[in-house]
Amino acid sequence: DDDVFPVEKHAEAGVHGENVTTLSERMPWYAGPTLIQLLETAQLDSARIRGLPLRFPVQWINRPSADFRGLAGTLAAGTVRAGDRVRVMPSGLTSTVTRIVTRSGDLEAASAPASVTLLLADDIDVARGEVVCAEDAPAEAASQFQATVVWMDTQPLLRGRSYLLRIGSTVATATVMPIRHRIDIHTLTPVAAERLELNEIGEVELELDRVIAFDPYVANRETGGFILIDRVTNLTAGAGMLHFALRRSDNLRWQDLEVDKAARRRLNGHGSAVVWLTGLSGAGKSTIANLLEKRLYARGVRTYLLDGDNVRHGLNKDLGFTAQDRVENIRRVAEVARLMVDAGVVVIAALISPFRAERRMARELFAGGEFIEVFVDIPLQLAEQRDPKGLYAKARRGELKNFTGIDSAYEAPEHPELTLDTSRVAAAAAADQLVQHLLQMGVIARQ
Repeated sequence: DDDVFPVEKHAEAGVHGENVTTLSERMPWYAGPTLIQLLETAQLDSARIRGLPLRFPVQWINRPSADFRGLAGTLAAGTVRAGDRVRVMPSGLTSTVTRIVTRSGDLEAASAPASVTLLLADDIDVARGEVVCAEDAPAEAASQFQATVVWMDTQPLLRGRSYLLRIGSTVATATVMPIRHRIDIHTLTPVAAERLELNEIGEVELELDRVIAFDPYVANRETGGFILIDRVTNLTAGAGMLHFALRRSDNLRWQDLEVDKAARRRLNGHGSAVVWLTGLSGAGKSTIANLLEKRLYARGVRTYLLDGDNVRHGLNKDLGFTAQDRVENIRRVAEVARLMVDAGVVVIAALISPFRAERRMARELFAGGEFIEVFVDIPLQLAEQRDPKGLYAKARRGELKNFTGIDSAYEAPEHPELTLDTSRVAAAAAADQLVQHLLQMGVIARQ
C-alpha cells in the first residue's frame, strides 16, 4: 500500500532487506511470513511434474554385484512403472523397466521427485548424464541451442569463450557463439550487444562438444535449465534456460575418411603437432617461429607457420583487438591448426594469445601430445625497450587501445610444455631447444 509504505521507500526497503530474514518493524501492517520462511515452506508443484512425460537423468551406474546393474538417479518428471517401455536419450536405445529399487524395497511405480534405481531388461549402454524417457515421448537431443543467460561473473561473457555447462547430471563443454542481444531490464526490449557484463541478461547461441538430451525450459525446468561454470575458477558464472535446438546441427554429420591422420603421417615420414608460441608483443615469438620452421624444413619436415600478424591480413581481417575479437581470433587459428595437424603437418603458431581460457580451448581440440604450449617469456620493461613495431610507445600515448601488457591483461601460462626466457636465451638457441623438444616427443625423427 503506497499510502502506508510510500513508493520512495521501496528501493530503500530492498537495500536493507526488509522482511527477508526477520519481520520488519518498519512494516507493522504486514503479518505474513518472511521471504526465507516462505521459500523454506514452499511446496513443489508435484502434480504438474508428475503429469509430464517421464524424465529420469542417470546420476550413476549402481553395480554392487556382477548380476546387478542399475541406473540410479532422481525422477525429474513423470511416473515410471515396472514393465514400462523406455528410451534412453540421446542414444535412442530402448528397453523395458524390470525393477524399481529403493532402500525400502522394490516399488511397482515411482513418481517425481522420487530417488530410485531402475533395472532394465536389456544390457544397453547407458552412462551418467543420459536421460531415461518414456519410449513414445522422449526428450530432444542436440548440440547447438538458443538460450537465455543470466550472467553472474565479474568477467564478461564473450563470444567464442568456452565454459562447462551443467544440466541435471550432464556436464559438457559449451562454447558461446553469437550473442544475439542483451535484454534491457527496464523495458524488456532487446539491445545489440557483443558481451554480457555482471547481472546482465541476454539471448545467446551455445555450441556443445557433444549431443545431450534436453527439453525446452518452458516444458520442463529440470531438463531445460542449466548453469555455466568457469573452467579456471570452477565457480558458477551464469545460469540459463534452453529454448530450442538450432536445426542447422541436424543437417551436419561427420564424414569418415579412409585416408586418415595416421596415413598422412606415414606418407610424410614424421608426426604432426602444433607448437603454440605465446607471450607479449616483442618477446620474440615470430623470430623464434621463423628460425624453427627453417630448421624443420632443412630436416625435410612438412610445416606451416601461422603468424598472428599474417592471419589478420586474411582469415581474421574482420577482427579487431577487443577482448571478444581476441577470443574469436584464437578460436579460428586453433581450428585451422587442428586441420593442419590432421593433415600430418607440424604447425607453428606465433600469437600473443593473452587469455588462458582460449589457450585451454585450443589445447582441447587436439589429442594428447599434439599441443605444445611454449611460453616466450620476457619482462614487460625489456619488451618495451625492444618495441620493434613502435606499438608500446603508441599504447603509452593512448593511440592504441586494448594493447596487451598496457591496458589489456596478459595471463601467463601456468603449466606450459616449455618456457623460453628471451631476456637470457638468444632466438637461435630457443629454436634449437624447440627442435630438441620435438625430437624427445617423437614428433620428428633424429637424422
